[in-house]
Amino acid sequence: MTAPAASAADPDAGPIHWHRGADGIVTLTMDAPGRTANTMDAAFVTALTAAADRLEGERDTVRGIIVTSAKETFFAGGDLDELIAAGPEDARQVFDFATALKRALRRIETLGVPVVAAVNGTALGGGLELALACHHRIVLDGPDTRLGLPEVTLGLLPGGGGVARTVRLLGIADALRHVLLEGTRHTPSRALELGLVHQVVTSPEEMLGAARAHIDAHPASRQPWDEEGYRIPGGTPATRSLAAVLPSFAAHLVRRTGGAPLPAPRNILAAAVEGAQVDFEGAQLIESRYFTELVVGQTSKNMTQAFFFDLRTVNAGAARPEGEPAHRVRRVGVVGAGMMGAGIAHVCARAGIDVVLQDVSREAALRGRAHAERLVAASVARGRMTEAEAAALTARITATDTIEDLAGCEVVVEAVFEDTALKHQVLAAVERVVGESALLCTNTSTLPVGGLAEAVGRPEDFLGLHFFSPVHRMPLVEIVRGARTGDRALARAFDLVRQIGRTPIVVNDGRGFFTSRVIARFLQEGVAMVGEGVAPSSVEQAAARAGYPTGVLALLDELTLTLPRRVRAEDRAAASAAGEEWVPHPADALLDRMVEEYGRTGRAGGAGFYEYGEDGARAGLWPELGERLAPGGRVELPMADLTERLLFVEALDSIRLLEEGVLTSVADANVGSLLGIGFPPWTGGVLQYVNGYPGGLDGFVARARELADRYGPRFAPPALLLAKAAAGELFGEVRYRPAPEVPAVV
Repeated sequence: MTAPAASAADPDAGPIHWHRGADGIVTLTMDAPGRTANTMDAAFVTALTAAADRLEGERDTVRGIIVTSAKETFFAGGDLDELIAAGPEDARQVFDFATALKRALRRIETLGVPVVAAVNGTALGGGLELALACHHRIVLDGPDTRLGLPEVTLGLLPGGGGVARTVRLLGIADALRHVLLEGTRHTPSRALELGLVHQVVTSPEEMLGAARAHIDAHPASRQPWDEEGYRIPGGTPATRSLAAVLPSFAAHLVRRTGGAPLPAPRNILAAAVEGAQVDFEGAQLIESRYFTELVVGQTSKNMTQAFFFDLRTVNAGAARPEGEPAHRVRRVGVVGAGMMGAGIAHVCARAGIDVVLQDVSREAALRGRAHAERLVAASVARGRMTEAEAAALTARITATDTIEDLAGCEVVVEAVFEDTALKHQVLAAVERVVGESALLCTNTSTLPVGGLAEAVGRPEDFLGLHFFSPVHRMPLVEIVRGARTGDRALARAFDLVRQIGRTPIVVNDGRGFFTSRVIARFLQEGVAMVGEGVAPSSVEQAAARAGYPTGVLALLDELTLTLPRRVRAEDRAAASAAGEEWVPHPADALLDRMVEEYGRTGRAGGAGFYEYGEDGARAGLWPELGERLAPGGRVELPMADLTERLLFVEALDSIRLLEEGVLTSVADANVGSLLGIGFPPWTGGVLQYVNGYPGGLDGFVARARELADRYGPRFAPPALLLAKAAAGELFGEVRYRPAPEVPAVV
């Protein structure tokens, strides 16, 4: 990142175009040359500084200013290519860049003439910060228009005055709650309700007309916080009522992060609270310091790599076969109306697709349809859907017990119980009634697609579509390509997943594929710790400290303890059939005792690693768990070992899946682990965690060997990892220099 020059002679030569009308109103139109969106890079800040110079020089002839955009979006935010490349040695340049941006905005903001933002599309991050620096904000409504400061989701904080201005505009509590800490992307109507914008209009003509009308009505406009005697809504930390509330935000961060190394929420809270106690210029300085710390740190690089670059790569279709025409589905069949099948039917219908939901009885099919009705009713209650939209959605789902009703479906997804024989029976019946061009899919989470393909006569049109539960909330679908799956089928599946608003990763066939196999390692490791004598509460704390959304034992209870036992039996049978040696895991014996000796099968059975009340609510860990299942007695292990064991077993097995050819893309691995199985966001995903580990791949190899010496050969570095470390390589294309001094676990 290079600090911008002080000024430029001609703003029209860069990304900001100047136009002054006969009425004395200057329109600054942002239009970065050669780019699809405006970004806050060095060229933009240089142009903004030049515009400020010219506005000050021609102040006597300027009656008002309109800031708008020539792009479809208003402004896309910071230039992440520049930000992710900045290392600790670039801290001064990062700070100077933020200071130059703030200075230019502040000069325009304090000219003494009205400044209006005509927001003609999405304004996120730096885009909203630009608008907040204007006295009046008018937004052109649109179904996809969003406004917000989502920097926290990339491990950053708003560095263009967003913290200082939202705190003064909304108050500390509302700014933190509604804008800063969650990074929520608001609709125009919600932004208006919150007070982030002043008007929402329906046409470009109305937007520009309203901007001029505001300038006419407010010839000497100023920001509220520049008015004499202005007080921050709700007060400052010195205000007794606010002082009583602020500790709850700190407690919220502790609960949310669980001790994981997520510095962005902490820095945002600090910048908001500290900035409220000084003048506006001091608040901007505080914000820049906290911003710089995050930009040059490793966590923001991990999160930006995954949640921007890798996610964009995946959604753009890097794994989609080239040359295959785009396909849009009109009618989908779903066989099996349980929670999973009903969820698939709901998300397809929500995307405007007609759905045939089939089960063995009409009553079962209607129960599945009722599940979708409950989901849309909840959306209506929250104001996210109208009654008419809800009625239209549920009308698109046809519940039936007749498999012949699947005729005419372009895609059929089988979502019955995880049993090979049952799936064979269902798939064969489906193929008999659908057309020869229909795409055939199975929603299996563990069974190899190749084995299931034996039931169909067109294996080239068959693949796995692994949805995650609950389907309406989980953004990922794992597409599993069988050995005989054709490119046409894979492209059609990819297009369907994008059509229903989900993110598709593509993996090759194998038992458990990617996500199910890797999360199984996480669960096994936690159970193994309990068997070693680690306090169960420490195991759950280790998961929280590592950044997992749910404790190991709590998650296993949700999935049921019988599931890994069934998967183990299938794996063992498959190994035997292939003439391979079966190696039991240290967790196996403990799981067997939980089920066979104590009858504890998980939450659905009323008892597992946790106790449950009559209403099914979790009531704490089973008090006898540690003493009954750790024959060697209690042991105390370093918390760093416990957290890294959980992280390393998933990362190491992901590398093995690359070696085996199940995973073919680093981006798919990172995105799939984050969106599908809850790998901690701060890591950037299973392989980005390896890239960003202190010392890079060499440091990761050294730590893996330590863990292998202490806890077993499952932590031994795979050959691919050793080869990359020896060659000085990283996994995949990365856009930064690793910062070895940033700790992986705090």
